[in-house]
Amino acid sequence: MAQPPDITETFVREVDENLRRDRAREFAHKYLGWWIVAVLLFLAACGGWIYWQNYRAKQSEKAVDQLAQVYTAISKGQVQGAPAQLDALAKDHGKAIRASALFGRAAVAMQQNDEKLATAKYREIAADTSLPQPFRDLALIRQTALEFDALNPAQVIARLAPLTKPGQPWFGSAGEMTAMAMIKQGRKAEAGRLFAAIARDTQVPDDLRARSIQIASSLGVDASNAMPQTAQ
Repeated sequence: MAQPPDITETFVREVDENLRRDRAREFAHKYLGWWIVAVLLFLAACGGWIYWQNYRAKQSEKAVDQLAQVYTAISKGQVQGAPAQLDALAKDHGKAIRASALFGRAAVAMQQNDEKLATAKYREIAADTSLPQPFRDLALIRQTALEFDALNPAQVIARLAPLTKPGQPWFGSAGEMTAMAMIKQGRKAEAGRLFAAIARDTQVPDDLRARSIQIASSLGVDASNAMPQTAQ
């Protein structure tokens, strides 16, 4: 007598597929509204982000124009409204605009003989880790120059140590102040060698190199061959 076919495996597979289809329909029916809301929110977020980027770009362009106008006015001696405008530009703008506005504010303060405010602005730039390092380094140089007479020589040397290295962009300025601090400490030989190193650095401005040669010579270090000879 023939045996009936084994339908167990086929039957179980069909039941399983039907069950999964039913569950899929139930899930889609139950959560369709939520899926639509989620997709709409995602699209809205993307659109908002694109809008915000465009808005920030337009605001940056506007800020650059405003900064240029302020600097033009300052160059003409019209500084009366510059402080308020620069303070406004230093807020809620990109890093470059913020740093430029703060540098401008410090410059105006110096022009108005407000050394305390200028120092505070340079200190603010130097301490702002969100700004690019070149801005911070320049601010530290200017801050230290204003504070030099009030600082302990060891403070000057420690503060400027990262910048007092040949090849660094601010080696000339940082090296000169460091060497002067060494002289205050009585370390004249070290100061002379540092002045000689400044004189040999071709990236240092010629006037600073010439001054470094003179000071190095006064400290007993010959650096006269550091400057190029002029044609006869």
